[in-house]
Amino acid sequence: MDGNKFSSIDMTIYIGNLSYRATEEDLKAVFAEYGTVKRVVLPTDRETGRMRGFAFVEMMEDAQEDAAIGELDGAEWMGRALRVNKAKPKEEGNRDSGFNRNSGY
Repeated sequence: MDGNKFSSIDMTIYIGNLSYRATEEDLKAVFAEYGTVKRVVLPTDRETGRMRGFAFVEMMEDAQEDAAIGELDGAEWMGRALRVNKAKPKEEGNRDSGFNRNSGY
């Protein structure tokens, strides 16, 4: 696997409705209040290079993740109400918007 890809299975916290001004360091600082941050990923748009408005954070322990999720979900940060919850594993090969090519149409 190349270094630019990541598995959302490893990233256990999803942060949505994130300010486009947020940086990896900003997120590390906020989540460090709840424990040790192992990794932060801020996905960017392939074409524009701009942040996509969400991130993934991985912490050392499940209890730390649960505390962060409980405290930060719905909290206002950088002028936005955050959505913070457990990340769901990405479904392989499901990159389209729901259009089924094999539907017969």
